[in-house]
Amino acid sequence: MTVGLRISRKQPWWRTASLLLLSLPLLAAANGTDYRIDPDTSEAVFRVRLFWVDNVNGHFTHVDGDVSPGPNPGSLVVDASVPVESVAMPTRRMRQWVLAPAFFDAGHHPIIHFVSNPVTQSDLQRGGTLTGYLTLRGVTAPIQFTVDPAQCQPLTIPSCKIVLRGILHRSTFGMTSDRLAISDNVDLNLSITLQRETR
Repeated sequence: MTVGLRISRKQPWWRTASLLLLSLPLLAAANGTDYRIDPDTSEAVFRVRLFWVDNVNGHFTHVDGDVSPGPNPGSLVVDASVPVESVAMPTRRMRQWVLAPAFFDAGHHPIIHFVSNPVTQSDLQRGGTLTGYLTLRGVTAPIQFTVDPAQCQPLTIPSCKIVLRGILHRSTFGMTSDRLAISDNVDLNLSITLQRETR
């Protein structure tokens, strides 16, 4: 992993929020600004099923990158990087486990990287999907996220939050060990807060 308006009283709040997000590329082009991902208020959360203890949750405390105008008018591209070492787990032992070669292999592959395909304004209006490519453990593969309604505050544009929800398969990225104990499916959610940055 993903832009004024006259607000009608009959218009749902989530549609207004989506329209605000859609205006970001146009504002960037007009005002000479980029939209950085705020690492202090953005995070990536994952959940994996361990068959003997149900689900285990973890999260990355640092997400960096930017959201910028795409190649087509009105399009948007999300470019996000996650340092694997920023992972937080319920216990120290679990943290060592996910950093080890059998899982994220942080020693050889310290960054998880997502770049979206250009998304159109109408796609975001529908609140549908955001597709792109995820690089994990040195493997790049397509991934699809569901886009939640954007959480934007009209008075503080462009302080907006984008929430992306997806599922990756461990085997796609070479995590093939412990198949009898760990589910192949990993839920991956990105919560991205955008901040304006003047060029």
